[in-house]
Amino acid sequence: MEFPDLGKHCSEKTCNQLDFLPVKCDACKQDFCKDHFTYAAHKCPFAFQKDVQVPVCPLCNTPIPVKKGQIPDVVVSDHIDRDCDSHPGKKKEKIFTYRCSKEGCKKKEMLQMACVQCHGNFCIQHRHPLDHSCRHGSRPTVKAGCSPMTASECKPPGDFLALAPGGLAQRLRYCFTRLM
Repeated sequence: MEFPDLGKHCSEKTCNQLDFLPVKCDACKQDFCKDHFTYAAHKCPFAFQKDVQVPVCPLCNTPIPVKKGQIPDVVVSDHIDRDCDSHPGKKKEKIFTYRCSKEGCKKKEMLQMACVQCHGNFCIQHRHPLDHSCRHGSRPTVKAGCSPMTASECKPPGDFLALAPGGLAQRLRYCFTRLM
């Protein structure tokens, strides 16, 4: 041993390794080797004074301030229960958002049902042009539950028959030719 006074022994009781480049803990002021210099590795009793970390909310990604002596997990949990903007239980999105345009009707629907003629949004009860007294565009079609239109007015487009299954398409063609 040429340099017996060079380096220091690790202060960890289970290690006691001679280290030529020891690291002094800034909290407890003891010397440690490269394996035990972190607060957690040598279980530093004063780590809470120096090891200040700001936890981040996992839902809204905002930093949560933690005062000395508080447990970060408890503070984050309180934030999620009270202040968090992204809490799944707090924010209730409106399902029925499309309000009926018929005068005097206050019903709301989940899906938008726009009139082809006047482009207004209506509830299920007022979705047909005669049910909401549609005055725009061409002559309104049939009111729900009223007598059917003439065959020339109610003829479906050719694409409709092309999409129908074989037997159904034949039956529909037969019905429409009988109406004419």
